[in-house]
Amino acid sequence: MSLTNSEQLKIGNARVDEATGASHEAWNNHLPDIKITGAYMRLNNPNVDQKAMLGIGQSGAPLIKVNQAAYGIVNASIPVFSGFRVKYGVESAKYLEQATKIDLENDKEEVIINTTSAFFNLFKAREYVSLLKQNLKQQEQRVSDFSNLEQNGLLPRNDLLKAQLQESTVALTLLEAENDLKITYTGMNLMLGLPENTELIADTSGFRIAEAGSLVQWEQTALQNRKDISALSFREKAVTASLKTIKGEYYPGVAVTGGLIAADVPDLLTISNAFNIGVGLSYNLGTLWKTAAKLTQANGRLHQIQASESMLSDRIRLETTQAYQNYLLSLKKIEVYKKAVDQANENYRITKNKYNVRIVTTTDLLEADVAQLQAQLNSVLSRADALVAYKKLQQTAGVLSE
Repeated sequence: MSLTNSEQLKIGNARVDEATGASHEAWNNHLPDIKITGAYMRLNNPNVDQKAMLGIGQSGAPLIKVNQAAYGIVNASIPVFSGFRVKYGVESAKYLEQATKIDLENDKEEVIINTTSAFFNLFKAREYVSLLKQNLKQQEQRVSDFSNLEQNGLLPRNDLLKAQLQESTVALTLLEAENDLKITYTGMNLMLGLPENTELIADTSGFRIAEAGSLVQWEQTALQNRKDISALSFREKAVTASLKTIKGEYYPGVAVTGGLIAADVPDLLTISNAFNIGVGLSYNLGTLWKTAAKLTQANGRLHQIQASESMLSDRIRLETTQAYQNYLLSLKKIEVYKKAVDQANENYRITKNKYNVRIVTTTDLLEADVAQLQAQLNSVLSRADALVAYKKLQQTAGVLSE
């Protein structure tokens, strides 16, 4: 749904259309140029001395009245040789088209990882609210129990106030969490193209924690599959082809030309069936001193891309290492937080038993309760964080969309 509704991808598709149009435009240079010119003119009755046509000696010929004229010209030119400028121009445009399409695939992976992150943020926000609601019920029950004890003189008022304060703190935290959840709903709905007030439930039952594998394998996968590497490679090929296009300016252009001329000047001149065909040769002497500057610019672009490829390779290795280590860390956190939940539950059980026999204070009991809630929350969120970390590792390796 996010791929369908992404404005970013709509812009990317428009760029692909633009690049495809440029590629077609370059190929169209193979086609002939055909120009049609025509005109009709009204004249001011000039005096035309017929002796110009009949001979100087016939000065007594009557004058011809010419007050209008019309003509039409059709010219066609088919390129035969252009110094390979057309050929390499088409190649360059094709490579740029391929690079733009790969950029779009890269944008799709960006949308996928953003959607994945939003999905698990939604999951974490709902789980947080759910845990807080459960804890708030416990706090409310504790305050109710403490109130009864305080009224019967079995509990100091100060302990009741501590319990009420913790209840208020949890209630305030719950309000903030519910507010964050509403904002998360809005962001996710906008991403999916749904009404903003749609309530969403993130179902994580189909997700499994994957094995980390080895860093070397992930680096090799990234270097083979990263789409930005492929896009940069096509851009290098495009610049190389454009270099050949520029060098082609040193050669003359040869074209086959042909045309048709028709004209009509009433009472004076009529031309029809005036066909012509020939071979045209053109050469711009200015290329001898202008093309060198173009070659310098193109070589500069080529060197920039080559340097960027080297930098990109190093950056990919670093990004892959970071994503891999972050995933390993998230896996370790799952195990630690799982143990922490057991420890927090046992700690709360022991503290509560001690509190019942007045060995520990109310503060100790409340602290144990907070520790238990935090441990439960960390355990739930750590699994979601691990799944996001793995998706990020896949994106870094260029295999997220697969």
